[in-house]
Amino acid sequence: MAESRSANAPNAELDSIDWAILGILQNDATIPNKDIAARVGVAPSTCLHRIRKLRETGVIESIRAHIDPTRLGRPEQAFIAVQVRPHSREAAEDFVAQVGRLPETTALYNVSGAQDYLVHVAVRDSGHLQSLIIDRLLVLPQVAHCHTQLIFGRPVVTPLRRLGEE
Repeated sequence: MAESRSANAPNAELDSIDWAILGILQNDATIPNKDIAARVGVAPSTCLHRIRKLRETGVIESIRAHIDPTRLGRPEQAFIAVQVRPHSREAAEDFVAQVGRLPETTALYNVSGAQDYLVHVAVRDSGHLQSLIIDRLLVLPQVAHCHTQLIFGRPVVTPLRRLGEE
């Protein structure tokens, strides 16, 4: 339903140095350029040029802080699979806009299968989750069905690596 920003973007041609830079930045984007350059074996100016090119081509979309919701009083997380009806661009766009404004929403994925969206939420407790679903999601006119899965523990996040790399 929703179109991916990079769906029509050409594949970037990256060499091993670009991939090494991406690996470092995916693990810690606060590392100074001179330290990244030393770790990948290029001059700082070359490293800076490569990082700028990765940004300009859209390979690096943004640099963000990863926030721990537990430290902000929201230790419970869940995926809420949502079926949207009617299947129309307008319904989907309205759903995405409304759910994206909810303070509990951390991510929203348009998916294939029986459900149309996965909404990743962070809440205070099970009562908060129940209220979110009943009072804020199910009241949306385009929400036909919700299915909830609790998330146990922290996600295991790995950097995107070059294909063929083990």
